[in-house]
Amino acid sequence: MNLASIPRHALPELLCRMPKAELHIHIEGSLEPELIFSLAERNRLQLPYPTIEALRAAYAFTDLQSFLDIYYAGASVLQTEEDFFDMAWAYLLRAKADNVVHAEIFFDPQTHTARGIPFVTIINGLDRAIQQARKELGISAALILCFLRHLTEDDAFTVLEEALPFRDKFIGIGLDSGEKGNPPEKFSKVFARCRELELRLVAHAGEEGTAEYIWHALDLLQAERIDHGVHCLDDPQLVTRLVQQQIPLTVCPLSNVKLCVFPTLAAHNIARLLACGIRATINSDDPAYFGGYLNQNYLETFVALPELGAAEAYRLARNSFEASFVDVEVKAGWISQLDAFFQQQHA
Repeated sequence: MNLASIPRHALPELLCRMPKAELHIHIEGSLEPELIFSLAERNRLQLPYPTIEALRAAYAFTDLQSFLDIYYAGASVLQTEEDFFDMAWAYLLRAKADNVVHAEIFFDPQTHTARGIPFVTIINGLDRAIQQARKELGISAALILCFLRHLTEDDAFTVLEEALPFRDKFIGIGLDSGEKGNPPEKFSKVFARCRELELRLVAHAGEEGTAEYIWHALDLLQAERIDHGVHCLDDPQLVTRLVQQQIPLTVCPLSNVKLCVFPTLAAHNIARLLACGIRATINSDDPAYFGGYLNQNYLETFVALPELGAAEAYRLARNSFEASFVDVEVKAGWISQLDAFFQQQHA
């Protein structure tokens, strides 16, 4: 395919319409202010913000922790299985509109079990939305349970034991929340246990943490995919390893700017990641808080970085499928759809 012949003015429509996967989406981070207020009213909860506008105005973050403080407060409105279903269903409708054919969705059970919400309530609500989306929307989705790294490894073991009776409802384990002071090795034992259980393994590393955190996530946790990972370019040896082993990075451009990892989108390094041969992908992270779902991340990134064109759009979408945790045959089918889509644009 001669993708260089696709004109730049055609890129916005191409980015929106091409089939793609999303591999880095925190379902609690898709909770829009309108739904927060609706669930608070349904559950007779008093929010610390008087209006939807006041809540949205509070989304001026200076770092990861300032975001997490509001993120956890917003999640407090989730009380019932129906609440978790409504949140996941709202995201899946948005994903369908963005031509996402597959989503691997993070969820943070400790955020809710610490408030007395039973694990079964969380997982059943999320799973029901996924099953309905498969039937009604034609979207494939799977859940990845994330441990909160600011809590203890013992806490992680506890939630893992609570989750095991529902092993058929999630495919993997992740590690999220504040990186600073919470290195990957803090969770090496529980990740070893998850490997024994043959769960797929991912970890946030190299967002606010250094390139060393990425090394440790790979070597000590044996993560198969690195979430964020943008600080990898600080270490040429790490770049070589990521390229040689084709270890995927799930990059979240709008999130990186909103949390001051990069000063502007024009300063983002995703074009350099791709140019190095790293298997980078674009994702939305916490779209309700960071200003855009998946297509918005693609659109704004391609506007800010003119070196990105149709070839990079194809590579990012293909990477998203290749990096997903599905069977080889399913991946091949999605890549065939992607190839057919780009052939059609070229024709």
